Amino acid sequence: MLACLLWPLAQCYGLLVRLRRALYRRGVLRSERFRVPVVVVGNVIAGGAGKTPLVIALVRHLQAQRVAVGVVSRGYGRTASDCMEVTPAAPPSQTGDEPALIHRLTGAPVFVARQRTQALRALLAAHPNTGVVICDDGLQHYALQRDIEIAAFDDRGTGNGWLLPAGPLREPWPARKRQGLDLVLHTGQRPAFDGFQSSRQLAGEAWSAGGGQLALDGLRGRPVTALAGIANPQAFFGMLRDRGLMLEATIALPDHHQFSEADLAGLQGRTVLCTEKDAVKLFALPGAAGLDLLAVPLVFSPEPAFFSAFDALLAPLLSPVPSTHGHQIA
Repeated sequence: MLACLLWPLAQCYGLLVRLRRALYRRGVLRSERFRVPVVVVGNVIAGGAGKTPLVIALVRHLQAQRVAVGVVSRGYGRTASDCMEVTPAAPPSQTGDEPALIHRLTGAPVFVARQRTQALRALLAAHPNTGVVICDDGLQHYALQRDIEIAAFDDRGTGNGWLLPAGPLREPWPARKRQGLDLVLHTGQRPAFDGFQSSRQLAGEAWSAGGGQLALDGLRGRPVTALAGIANPQAFFGMLRDRGLMLEATIALPDHHQFSEADLAGLQGRTVLCTEKDAVKLFALPGAAGLDLLAVPLVFSPEPAFFSAFDALLAPLLSPVPSTHGHQIA
């Protein structure tokens, strides 16, 4: 019954999506192209699907090839609204948890703004030698022209195949795949359709706010509490259990949860494991210093064929010879 009620809304949403694309394509709505190749990593499905680990993997891949790479993001969930650079001194609440994590793990320059075009202009002004820019999310941000589009999918695939709000899709699928999408990467264990695959597992060590490390295997047999404010907390809990840990309690919070001292109440005397994404905010709280709080990194690895396909798309864009590849709007 609910699906029948939502279906007309989904049809209206689909019309708006197509109209918006057409307005950008015809130049009625303005889009901006930049002097460097722009790679957009995003989702066709609502909710987290593993795009941030993919962004981190791409940044590290380019850095290994000595390509100067920067990242722009909207910084979803942040409290500030101005354009700013992510630095170690900037509170994650102002920059967003995912941009803070990307900068911490890669050292790449990261800028956030409501309009990703504004963030990209600021990035290039501050770091003019940047050779490639990766946009964390923004597949539907057509105001930013892009050269390579990558979509991440988790085990949900396309869900029931319906558009919002009757289903999880932000854009029609598989139609969106034919409209400029270059690469599809599955971040889960059960790909629902063709695309490259990846593996994800927890690292062997957890780390504390002070930088100390503790082997996860050393926590076996000890009751631990697991805490996660991500898109799929149960996936994190399940990975901990798969490592043989005994979870006496689990605390699942909404994605991008803004942690406060109240969230730490009742955790004294416990060993608490959280994700790296949560740690960038939790470790900044004064009350965290008195807790046995440990962050468990995620080891995310796209298959080698994915990087080969990515390199093949990017190489002509880095060449002084003009390339015919590129998307005007997406």
